[in-house]
Amino acid sequence: MTNADGPGKILKLAQGFMESRILLSAAELDLFTVLQKAPLPVMEIASRVKGDPSALAALLDAVAALGLLQKKDGAYFCEPAVARYLAEDSPETVLPMVLHAASLWNRWARLTDIAQGAPAPTKRLNLARTGDELKSFIGAMHSIGAPLARQIAADVQPGAAKSLLDIGGGSGTYAIAFLREAPEMRATIFDMPAVIEMARARLEGEGLMGRATLVPGNFHRDELPVGHDLVLLSAIIHSNSPAQNLELYRKIFHALVPGGRLLIRDHVMEPDRIKPRDGAIFAINMLVGTLGGSTYTYEEIASSLGEAGFGGIRLLREGEHMDAVVEAFKPTES
Repeated sequence: MTNADGPGKILKLAQGFMESRILLSAAELDLFTVLQKAPLPVMEIASRVKGDPSALAALLDAVAALGLLQKKDGAYFCEPAVARYLAEDSPETVLPMVLHAASLWNRWARLTDIAQGAPAPTKRLNLARTGDELKSFIGAMHSIGAPLARQIAADVQPGAAKSLLDIGGGSGTYAIAFLREAPEMRATIFDMPAVIEMARARLEGEGLMGRATLVPGNFHRDELPVGHDLVLLSAIIHSNSPAQNLELYRKIFHALVPGGRLLIRDHVMEPDRIKPRDGAIFAINMLVGTLGGSTYTYEEIASSLGEAGFGGIRLLREGEHMDAVVEAFKPTES
């Protein structure tokens, strides 16, 4: 920041929560789904969402001012270009991700207290309250993550690897990308039972179930399937404490065949821990939302991998948005 910025930049940062809260409340009231079919007046909207007409009118006007609704002749409408991503029933909706952000609100409000020594969260944050909500959340993650997955798979060049283990693989976003990139490869997805069934449906839809094995489990409690020459740990380590990551690396070391390769996709911080910017902010998300998670520097990741027995460790791909990749190998037996 320079003197030329003046106080404006500071005040914009201080007030940034206002626009965010408007969007989050509109999402929680499901206004974008309600208003995607036809324009509705405030009284009708209030009836459908069980809202106070006066307060709801102020919120609707603010949402319209943000460009997310249209207002004409006292009625409000969500245009298709917005409903595509924010209506509940759209196949491309990111509404579950927005609602997840809303669920973080109270935890973020405790940041000052936590910085002053208040206890960290003792209860794991639920991504969804019902099975349908979890399905929608995982589906939104796939829609957002698929383009990056294809890019990562191409950049890391799985090459001659024959057996991929995708730990916490969700509905198969990265496994699908790797299977497309390496036609001779098979993949094993390891995740919680409810998520595994989502992976089954997605892989069947992609015509790839014949090249996949689905294993339900919890990597904190269970051993990993063994015999793989490539393991992917995608967007996992930030949720764990250093001790949890070391334990997981040791499990992965056991799951790999000699000479096998581990790929870790996540935020990888520079030594000063303020770059990349997204990683520094995400570390706060872990501080207020997990029991010990954070974002880690390359040196921290490499040190733990070395302690777990890995060699050939390097930063394979730099990234600004949780798209860096660290590579490590299980040594070949002599």
